[in-house]
Amino acid sequence: MRLAFMGTPDFAVPALRALHQAGHDIVTVYSQPPRPAGRGKKLRPSPVQVAAEELGIPVRTPRSLRRDTAEHAYFRDLKLDVAVVAAYGLLLPVAMLDAPTRGCLNIHASLLPRWRGAAPIQAAILAGDRESGVTIMQMDAGLDTGAMLLRDHVALTDHTTATTLHDDLAAMGGRLIVDVLNRPACPGTPQPDTGVTHVQRLSREDGRIDWTRPATDIDRQVRALTPWPGTFTILEGQVIKIGAVSPAPGTVHAAAGTVVDDHLLVACGGGTTLRITRLQRPGRGMMDAADFLRGQAIAPGTRFGAETPGD
Repeated sequence: MRLAFMGTPDFAVPALRALHQAGHDIVTVYSQPPRPAGRGKKLRPSPVQVAAEELGIPVRTPRSLRRDTAEHAYFRDLKLDVAVVAAYGLLLPVAMLDAPTRGCLNIHASLLPRWRGAAPIQAAILAGDRESGVTIMQMDAGLDTGAMLLRDHVALTDHTTATTLHDDLAAMGGRLIVDVLNRPACPGTPQPDTGVTHVQRLSREDGRIDWTRPATDIDRQVRALTPWPGTFTILEGQVIKIGAVSPAPGTVHAAAGTVVDDHLLVACGGGTTLRITRLQRPGRGMMDAADFLRGQAIAPGTRFGAETPGD
């Protein structure tokens, strides 16, 4: 099948490789432009661009598509059977949505209509959902509102992290999109009007830990937002990144955020507690709590999050 692939981050790479391995004629790949990265701020191409170039597929990196009529015409003239979109990051105008014979298909990392929007993987963990999955959707002009062509699910546990779920769903997306393209074109199943939820783009501030929340909520926050945008708290005016925690049994009577033993057991909302197991001080790498404490002791009675760091 003659197709274009449109994606940017690591999540989209397994689908691109799966389509290539299945023998589809991927005539071009669209990805967001290279971004400055690292200490030298050198331009770094996206993971999808890197993968496409390894496969010998030409890559286009427009900064915007909305009013680029020349790009619309180029896309139309490709005479595509279908376009596959996976976490591309740019909105497709109607002129491009309607150009391929089978339209544009989106690999969305949730069980639609739950978690439409930009961060469905993190949202599912934050909400304590017991399952997530991938939906292959026929794209329309709305935000993740198109008809569903195929879905599959995966169970979420109390140990699921954004990293593990990302990798599971990325692989699932590659398998499902190949399956869909092997089937005859069909109109799909309209999304129900009930159970619709939306999630906004995440920001760094979403990672600030509120110790007045129950330990289970904070645990989900850390698992959902690590490695990006990351979770953090404040200690003596410094931002301390939190890489992993573990809810602990029992209750304590201490102010939220108070360290209650020599091994980073911290009081949370409702008398609950959790233990910080991985953390990072400024200018250092993420490390296990025992290694951290050898370099910077945190005495019982210390309170996290009680200060705001300076500029």
